[in-house]
Amino acid sequence: MIRVSGLYIYPVKSCAGLAVEEAVVEATGFALDRRWMVVDADGGFLSQRRVPKLAVVRVAVGESCLSLSAPGLPELEVTFKEPPGPLRTVTVWQDSCAAVDEGDAAAEWFSRHLGCDARLVRLAGDDARPLVASSGSPRDMVSFADAFPFLLVSEASLEELNRRLAVPVPMDRFRPNIVVSGCGAHAEDGWRRVLIGDLPFRVAKPCARCVITTTDQDTGERGPEPLKTLSAYRKLDGKVVFGQNLVHEGEGTVRVGDELRAISGV
Repeated sequence: MIRVSGLYIYPVKSCAGLAVEEAVVEATGFALDRRWMVVDADGGFLSQRRVPKLAVVRVAVGESCLSLSAPGLPELEVTFKEPPGPLRTVTVWQDSCAAVDEGDAAAEWFSRHLGCDARLVRLAGDDARPLVASSGSPRDMVSFADAFPFLLVSEASLEELNRRLAVPVPMDRFRPNIVVSGCGAHAEDGWRRVLIGDLPFRVAKPCARCVITTTDQDTGERGPEPLKTLSAYRKLDGKVVFGQNLVHEGEGTVRVGDELRAISGV
């Protein structure tokens, strides 16, 4: 039986994730997942691709605020239940959307940590990004995630990769939202629609992997693996792929231990 063995949210895009026992599925994905983002002076998103030091920013979620910590800096609290701040236009890849600027204190904190001009922004209300081109449905929305609301990886897929590596890597290199156990390596490649608990999801496309997978999520340091090994056996249309992007077809709650059933595909 295939079951959910791990659930993760990433409140601030490209910063550290949080393991949770259950997560509420909303219009754009898991509640609080990638609702915040760090941008440069022009409003363009910053990620670990460009600034790997984002990896070591730890995030805790309280009832009314985020608490952020990083080596050598005092803790930063960002209250998210206060009236919204000034709006600005930000970009994620080719998409532009409205965001709330979280103020000068947060900007100074991130600029000091990253060594470049940076500001923290929050997705403005329900001004989410549509997935029309990617998924074919005008109802599909996403927050500040790269392209899709969810990323699913099986434990068996990671085990198969680690069998090929001299030094194994942890699951956090791939920054999944949903981890499952009880299936074979890369079984997720054959699924087209799944039920997780009683919530339906479409399997949209394989996840193309980038240099973030080579970034140690505890230190921000980089090396050639696992991208080098993955490129030898996990290439599709010239891209290295690992895990599957999902789009939800309803709202509800997903819990660790929920059964996953493939309802179309292999």
